[in-house]
Amino acid sequence: MTRASPPGRDSLRAEPTPSCSTGSRSEAIRRGGIWPNGPQAGWSVPLRGLLAGGVLGFAFILIAFAGLFGVFAHKVSTASLPADPQADAIVVLTGGTERISQALTLLDEGRARRLLISGVHPGTTRDQIVSVTSADRPLFDCCVDLDRIALNTAGNATETAHWVKKHGFKTLLVVTSAYHLPRASLELTDTLPDIDLVPYPVYASGLDLSSWYSDRKTMQLLMREYVKYTLARLRIGASRIFG
Repeated sequence: MTRASPPGRDSLRAEPTPSCSTGSRSEAIRRGGIWPNGPQAGWSVPLRGLLAGGVLGFAFILIAFAGLFGVFAHKVSTASLPADPQADAIVVLTGGTERISQALTLLDEGRARRLLISGVHPGTTRDQIVSVTSADRPLFDCCVDLDRIALNTAGNATETAHWVKKHGFKTLLVVTSAYHLPRASLELTDTLPDIDLVPYPVYASGLDLSSWYSDRKTMQLLMREYVKYTLARLRIGASRIFG
């Protein structure tokens, strides 16, 4: 009787578990072989899509901003004086002696009956304004009012609205720097929707707006003003929607 030989050691050994090296695991994950429905699956494609969309969106915003700024700068640099400016009253927004001098000249020419200088520093006296602008003193004393409350363009518009309503004016000459005029008109239109505004741009000496694109400082000035103008439009639009 033949005796069966005992099973060898190899027959009792468990089948070895296939190993997976770090490299093969990474390759399997990349191909979707491990955790095909897990958190790693499909990450790369959406992420690349989001990044590409963000870059394109940002590029579009920059292009739109540059285009709208160009329109704004062109409008400012080509603004012309009204042929025959006439109104019930004049408002000049402080920010330079030339603005006030031009407004006083318009008043002296009989272009309006009364003038408001809005945004005067509390420490500035009437005598100082007369001296700096060489204004006619009797005309100044009888027909010029000073607003010392306004601190910015929105404040100018608020105080001007109070003054206009107090005197019952229907038309208003708006005197300020050419680059500031779009924002000033925007704010005044919001506070005085029923008043006819006559914009009167003042071109400061030493500031050549006609070639704004060739001068870095002038371009920076216009860009800052355009940002302020845009923010004012957004604020006014939001206030009309949400009250």
